[in-house]
Amino acid sequence: MVTMRNQAIQIQAVDPAVDPLTRYHACKAMARGYAEARKSEKTRLAHARAFCALAIQAFWSAQCEVHSAKLKIKPLGLSLPNLAVDVQRIAGETGRLIATFPAEDAGYLIGSIYTVMLPSSLRSEMGAFYTPPPLVARLLDQIEAAGFDLARGTAIDPACGGGAFLAPLALRMVAHDGGASPEWTLRRLGKRLKGIELDPFAAWMSTVLLEAAVLPLCVAAKRRMADVVVVGDALRPRELGQFDLVIGNPPYGRVKLDEPMRNHYSRSLYGHANLYGLFTDLALRLVKPSGILAYLTPTSFLGGQYYKALRRLLTDETAPFSVDFISDRDGVFDDVLQETMLTTYVKSLQITPAQVSVVVPQGLNAAKVEMIGAVYVNDQGNPWLLPRNSKDSAFLNAIARMPTRIADLGYVVATGQLVWNRHKDQLRTVAGAESLPLIWAESVTASGFSFSADRRNHVPYINVLRNQAHLITRNAAVLVQRTTSKEQNRRLLAAVLPQRFLDESGGAVIENHLNLVYSPAGIMPKVSLGTIAALLNTEAADRAFRCISGSVAVSAYELNALPLPTVDQLVELERLIRRGAVKATIERKVASFYGAE
Repeated sequence: MVTMRNQAIQIQAVDPAVDPLTRYHACKAMARGYAEARKSEKTRLAHARAFCALAIQAFWSAQCEVHSAKLKIKPLGLSLPNLAVDVQRIAGETGRLIATFPAEDAGYLIGSIYTVMLPSSLRSEMGAFYTPPPLVARLLDQIEAAGFDLARGTAIDPACGGGAFLAPLALRMVAHDGGASPEWTLRRLGKRLKGIELDPFAAWMSTVLLEAAVLPLCVAAKRRMADVVVVGDALRPRELGQFDLVIGNPPYGRVKLDEPMRNHYSRSLYGHANLYGLFTDLALRLVKPSGILAYLTPTSFLGGQYYKALRRLLTDETAPFSVDFISDRDGVFDDVLQETMLTTYVKSLQITPAQVSVVVPQGLNAAKVEMIGAVYVNDQGNPWLLPRNSKDSAFLNAIARMPTRIADLGYVVATGQLVWNRHKDQLRTVAGAESLPLIWAESVTASGFSFSADRRNHVPYINVLRNQAHLITRNAAVLVQRTTSKEQNRRLLAAVLPQRFLDESGGAVIENHLNLVYSPAGIMPKVSLGTIAALLNTEAADRAFRCISGSVAVSAYELNALPLPTVDQLVELERLIRRGAVKATIERKVASFYGAE
């Protein structure tokens, strides 16, 4: 446990009678608490490395004892602070405890402690989140199914972190050595595997844990594992060669690129760059023809506008082989709420269906795989229509043939104009002569529009300056919440912003956590705003949206791409609504349009 006394962290021993995984989590909590007590980020980073270095040294010593090896741990090459005796003791206990787990778990167990000890700003900058063993095992199963030759194939992890993929992959390669001598197998491993890591400490960790995983082979061969991990930025253009497999969990997060880097990756960029998108582009350059790309990434690239060039590149150069959505994302990665997925591609022009599944992690070394079905991934940079459960396969076949989009109905989708924290001095709690209502996301409810500003930092009014007429909405529109979550009952929540409300107030300003669906001047819409809102609020439309959206955000781009019923069908729906049809009747009618009866 961690207790506070006189502003210092007091570290206490963990009961050895407790089961190993519970003891590990207690050690991890103590390490995090110790790191969080360091005031400066530089100090916290140094102490995180020092703690984990001691844990790794203890882990290495324990592994050498088990295998009767007298090998010194490879040098770190970084200057680290001395830790208090009680902290050293806990670090040593942590390392020895991790040595009792399977060798392929060490990268995750130690890497997870390292990342939770890092300063939050550095962790966000690095986008470092270590991969749980069952997800590593699942991705390795998929690369085997896709045809990777474990006996002869070459592999690279261009952002290898603590070796969460390299060590388990090496063990599978050893298991497929076909009876070769230990010396030959070990020598070949050194030539077949490669890792690149920007963080020098993580690179050292990966080097040590990879050798620890194959320590019995080192003992039998009477030689050390070659250093296959290189410190550096894999994204910077250089000659790395080509490989039969590119695998890993690349870092996530937006990144600003200098002009040479943006030009280098221009083929996969549209607007903002995200690290994992760049690493996907890099992987396509590193993988051989007929080779395999296997990554764990967020799902946001499936539908977002910023990833349309990347989607097009992927379908132009590869055949998606498998897609695994990861269920129960809370608790899978520390401090990560993004939905994630495992995806395997074969670099081939042959068009084949991809097998879609859901993976449910169950503890440290197990996962349940629920098969959904095989689908062909569409191309041209459009959002990928992928089923999220077994019932969606037939549903997708129906909506894939639906050609109508919001633009065909005479509407456009835009994002709310106001970024509130750029106009803080104009916000008002009470209406004044120059103020207008400020519409926040909470004004869109399941019961319709209800003017509200009841969340933290939200106020109901804003003073609009003379040169800010572009912020004002004067015509009725459908408002759609932009930020939702995977666990919500609905991803689409819409309401009509009434013309009467706008007329009475002289207009309104829409905050940018809302989308607006409106008819441009001079365009005669095919159906009313009320019909659009009713459609978007149905279960069938929500289900269709989930099949194209890979993000918790509901973007204007994805709303524009949402498959809709035909104009004639929506005119029929509008007649039902005008006759006062109840919600259940509307749901059934729209479900029939989507083939989801």
